[in-house]
Amino acid sequence: MTKPVFHRIRTVSIVEPFRLRAVFVDGVVKEYDLRRWEDRPEFSLLFRHPALQTAVRVEPGGYGISWNDDIDLSAEEIYGNGMDVASSSLKESSSVE
Repeated sequence: MTKPVFHRIRTVSIVEPFRLRAVFVDGVVKEYDLRRWEDRPEFSLLFRHPALQTAVRVEPGGYGISWNDDIDLSAEEIYGNGMDVASSSLKESSSVE
């Protein structure tokens, strides 16, 4: 039986409004458009107060990111639905402890 693979985020940064870049422990880099969540009530605060984007941080263990206790995304969501990016020109703002 094969062990499930869980992707872990090493760093996350905001690259432009409502677009983030996540660098995974395995070296994969993904950009993720947060606008896909614009109509979701749990993300409404992020869209009403765009400056909150800069509060994004990697959760302990790297299994997700969060902005506060109510707004978060799993590493699997970002890995599966983000766009692949070349690993050059990385700006890192937050990392796995």
